[in-house]
Amino acid sequence: MSTLLDRYFGSLAERLETVRTTQAAAIEEAAALCAASIAAGKLAFTFGTGHGALPALESFPRTGTIVGFRPIVESTMISFHHVWGDMGARQYRFIHAQEGYGKAILRSHQIDPADTMILFSHSGINAVIMDIAMECKERGIKLIGVTSIPHSSSTPSRHSCGKRLYEVADVVIDTGIPKADAALFIDGLESPVGASSTSVTIAIAHAIVALTAEKLVAQGITPHVMVSPNTTSKEAANRQNDENYEELWRRLKAR
Repeated sequence: MSTLLDRYFGSLAERLETVRTTQAAAIEEAAALCAASIAAGKLAFTFGTGHGALPALESFPRTGTIVGFRPIVESTMISFHHVWGDMGARQYRFIHAQEGYGKAILRSHQIDPADTMILFSHSGINAVIMDIAMECKERGIKLIGVTSIPHSSSTPSRHSCGKRLYEVADVVIDTGIPKADAALFIDGLESPVGASSTSVTIAIAHAIVALTAEKLVAQGITPHVMVSPNTTSKEAANRQNDENYEELWRRLKAR
């Protein structure tokens, strides 16, 4: 095996183990907030910009997730892979730094005070993330921040509030990812390679969803679970998932 390959997977395994051993209580608390919202017929929203959008998107609807989690997907925030052309990297770089845009996003989703919001942001410093964080605090919406305290604590806020996500969230889950995200150095190459924040935050997202399901079952509530149609039971899976979508629509219509 390549020495670098061994270093990368070893580093990623260590980071996941550190999250498991140091952030378990915070993840449990986050799941309890999500379960309370879902049990009340409300929603647990997930949001991130750039690569932070990926764990948000993983929370629903994919196999093993449950109805009640609701990703907020802004096309201007997830098309950063376009280097040239419409909604590309330069547009993303501009828009996620604009104050006021996050408040417009929340208005479009009619957030309820009994909802929960999960924000995924490695740095936790930029305008749109902090717009949403501060608006949630003003409205009394429970806020969960999945962020890197090593990065965020060493970087000034880029929002007029002067705060970073970990300083305002009700529950903070620290990924522990270093400031540069990538942490593998190659002789002869100045900048590090091997980013790990996305892998770790997606694992955290699925842990929150799974624990939320467990907490709902403990309350006597059977969560609506998405199942894979890519099996011999495709028709049954599609029926179950269609019922799940109807349950989500019922919750949205009540907004």
